[in-house]
Amino acid sequence: MRVLRVLVLTRRHPSAILLMVQLLGLLLYPLIESSRAAPLALSAFGIVVLVFTTRMVRSTPGLTWLSVTIALPAIGLLLLQAFWGMDQLLPWSAALEALFYFYAAASLIAYMMSDWHATTDELFAAGATFTLLAWGFAHLFVVVQALYPGSFSAAVDPQSPRTWTELMFLSFALLSSTGIGDVIPVKPLARAVTTVEMFVGVMYLAAVVSRLIGLTLIRRRELSDLD
Repeated sequence: MRVLRVLVLTRRHPSAILLMVQLLGLLLYPLIESSRAAPLALSAFGIVVLVFTTRMVRSTPGLTWLSVTIALPAIGLLLLQAFWGMDQLLPWSAALEALFYFYAAASLIAYMMSDWHATTDELFAAGATFTLLAWGFAHLFVVVQALYPGSFSAAVDPQSPRTWTELMFLSFALLSSTGIGDVIPVKPLARAVTTVEMFVGVMYLAAVVSRLIGLTLIRRRELSDLD
């Protein structure tokens, strides 16, 4: 019975499942960051979940085909790094992961903007899209740091490469426009990418989230008028 309820919830609100998986990964990652294989395995698992969840949200063959095309090479590169120590593949896997998360975010935005009704799942999709954008930019920061060492500095051990948790914190801070924290972009490309993320965050809140809030308020007003 419980399994049936979970399946029903997954079909009705796939965006909620996606959001929970993203947030769970965000909380688990710092706990296993010291392990070599665990973070990469967690990333691969997140991609697999994302493929199936976005398929349920959009239900279009094109989305599934393109998602799998991007996801499979990324997972393969992650496994090579995890079990064969091929760290030189990090920029390539991070670039593919960034592309994958950006494409998934764009698909969810199209899903939310496709009609004039704000459903419960679309409200969950707004949160899931925000996390997808944050993860995508964090992976992009990994690429920038790999190509140009020293692109990001911090108060603690400023010369060392920034960890995934630090880059994720920077990404959420920039996307939400709540500040920049103690991690600072110091090289031109890093500053350019972080500037783009700030712009994307502002536009997402202004164009997508505000639209969903407006549609929700209109729907509530219509229901109250009927009563």
